[in-house]
Amino acid sequence: MVNKVYFGDNLALLKSLPTRSVRLIYIDPPFNTGKVQKRKQLKTIRAADGDRVGFKGQRYQTTVVGEKGYADVFDDYLGFLEPRLRETRRVLTDDGSLYFHIDYREVHYCKILLDQIFGRESFLNEIIWAYDYGARTKKKWPAKHDNILWYAKDPERYIFNYEEIERIPYMAPGLVGPEKAKRGKTPTDTWWNTIVSPNGKEKTGYPTQKPLSIIRRIVLASSNPGDMVMDFFAGSGTLGEAALELGRNFILADSNPEAIEVMKKRLLKYPNVAFETLEKDADAQPLKLVSEQKVHTLL
Repeated sequence: MVNKVYFGDNLALLKSLPTRSVRLIYIDPPFNTGKVQKRKQLKTIRAADGDRVGFKGQRYQTTVVGEKGYADVFDDYLGFLEPRLRETRRVLTDDGSLYFHIDYREVHYCKILLDQIFGRESFLNEIIWAYDYGARTKKKWPAKHDNILWYAKDPERYIFNYEEIERIPYMAPGLVGPEKAKRGKTPTDTWWNTIVSPNGKEKTGYPTQKPLSIIRRIVLASSNPGDMVMDFFAGSGTLGEAALELGRNFILADSNPEAIEVMKKRLLKYPNVAFETLEKDADAQPLKLVSEQKVHTLL
């Protein structure tokens, strides 16, 4: 099986896929924040008069070596998502699942749309990914979580590999005894997990990169080895790397050329990974920017 990464419009790709052909779809679409998402790539070297202070007080000089970004400003966000989500339901296997990753600004509207497409009875969980990193506003409670909505195509028949889920430490191990403390507990619908470290090996420089640990948990829980998994807002390609590590096959897609370059650097070290370009679908109804900005946006 060749794992594929497609450059182009994801609606055209979805329409080309056979019905009931993908067991797990995870998507992390643009959040419609009204901003341009940017992430600078920095190089640091030790210098006595550097602009940053690191471990044990050592000073470092930083140099900007690149910047990646895209416009996250849409005039009809739900109108853009709806045809893609309808195709998502079609291509999922009868026991397949969708994990829809969004934030607090749009989650309420997206859930209503997903309820209409999948049915309210197919909604299984709202997972809260909580983290504690970055700036803190002094004008309101700082927002430090994302929302992941889990829908099963058939709420009576779906994959949930309970025994495969990696256990986590108890917050109060003394209350459960040494045996349970050693074994750990299964996660609840609130996942405490740090973001991708700005200085870690996992970092690709893509603005909205998600941690491998989060995606691994989803892949392990809701697919089996050899299954086809998909992310059609692939970004940095985290689902692809998780699939390769866990013995799944993948389909990834993105319309941002910078995302494709990031995924090439990340995934071409593995065998049987191919990159292809899609023809543009005339019926795809591309998003329009509210205001013109010189960054890559969806085709």
